[in-house]
Amino acid sequence: MGPATLVSVAEYLNTSYPDGDKEYIDGEIQERNLGRFEHSSLQTAIAIYLRSHYKTLWTGVEIRVQVRPDRFRVPDVAMVPNPKPVNGVIVAPPHLVVEVLSPEDRAGQIQEKIDDYLSFGIPFVWIVNPETRKGYIHTADGSREAKDGILRAVNPDIELPLAEMFESN
Repeated sequence: MGPATLVSVAEYLNTSYPDGDKEYIDGEIQERNLGRFEHSSLQTAIAIYLRSHYKTLWTGVEIRVQVRPDRFRVPDVAMVPNPKPVNGVIVAPPHLVVEVLSPEDRAGQIQEKIDDYLSFGIPFVWIVNPETRKGYIHTADGSREAKDGILRAVNPDIELPLAEMFESN
């Protein structure tokens, strides 16, 4: 594999990718592991649930989040205070982001995303594993499994019952 071609932020922001959005990390365009049917279905169920139950927040899927001047992440789901973001890029920390794991995801890659999100000031990062049907809550204070099957955030209070998400899958 040869050296990566560096791309400017402007070029990244002005490019559409027909096979799914990409992330931008330190000048490099990085592929995202695109999920299969289970991933897509679960992502959709989560977004619909959050959007319909928490109307004071805008919920969107696969929207660019600028976590640093030279880093853009594309979480599966993001929730931000209304109104919805302008210009198609979130530039202030969302209230929470959700990543639904794909079989190709690697622990180190996911941890780097979690670190980027938390460093940016996102208070809640939820990771959902469709294979194990478990969810994890990551905050600046630490990480834990949602043992009762409910992902939670506070200020405002948000709850996501994982069993319902998997039932609708």
